Amino acid sequence: MAVSLWRAVMGAAGGGGSSSSSAAGGDAGGGVEFWHGGERTGWLNKQGEYIKTWRRRWFVLKQGRLFWFKDAAVTRGSVPRGVIPVATCLTVKGAEDVINRQFAFELSTPTDTMYFIADSEKEKEEWINSIGRSIVQHSRSVTDAEVVDYDSRPNSKPPPQPKTSEESEPSA
Repeated sequence: MAVSLWRAVMGAAGGGGSSSSSAAGGDAGGGVEFWHGGERTGWLNKQGEYIKTWRRRWFVLKQGRLFWFKDAAVTRGSVPRGVIPVATCLTVKGAEDVINRQFAFELSTPTDTMYFIADSEKEKEEWINSIGRSIVQHSRSVTDAEVVDYDSRPNSKPPPQPKTSEESEPSA
């Protein structure tokens, strides 16, 4: 899932996968300067997409994207191991009972659920709150395709107008 999200973010710019050397040219984050000033940064354990082992990764949440790297020494030339655009996420919530691991939380998209493990309960709650805030800030409640312009629809009747109090009372 994360690999396909990475390709979606990087694909149109001629990037490709996270191993693309052209991504190291400074735009590996789709225009986000992930190497400084993240809204939240820190270590989390992340379950692999294909091989379900747990790996410790450095995460950076910035401008609606959650990036991860092999180490915390993130520079302009660093290439993220992956990125999740938070606008595609539906929920972020605790998941200790789901995966039987302390300090676990999950991040769900319409097609996948990813699991993470923080180092403490406090860290877990801070990540959930930060990602949740970012989801709200960067998601759209209505897409352009869902907007209906009633004024320009052919053969449409205008919506009924409410009656005024004068029209609804019988005249004397």
